[in-house]
Amino acid sequence: MADELDYTPDLYTLVDEDGIEQTFEMLDAMEVDDIQYFALTPYYEEDPEAALQSDGEVIILKSVLDESGEEIMVSIDSDEEYERIGAMFMERIEDMFEFDDDDECDCQDEGCSHHHS
Repeated sequence: MADELDYTPDLYTLVDEDGIEQTFEMLDAMEVDDIQYFALTPYYEEDPEAALQSDGEVIILKSVLDESGEEIMVSIDSDEEYERIGAMFMERIEDMFEFDDDDECDCQDEGCSHHHS
């Protein structure tokens, strides 16, 4: 019987400008102004300890057509575009995982670091 909780990540092996390959897991993808953007994070299948030590780095790439007409993922050169798309992805990712410490606080101490209403 198959385990319903099996998770198969969407993995991509990318080659940087130095020719070094690294595997990334796709976190999210979205289209903005007819451009496809991707949020990826390094994937450490062989080294679970490295995954635990990871700082949660998120790489944002966009889709363009190369000279031969093939779709490739490239870095975003514009700081303004990177900041704008990055903020959109972070909002979407936070919504997906519902990072809200206030909802999880069940302490009775108003001196704690949580914000109590």
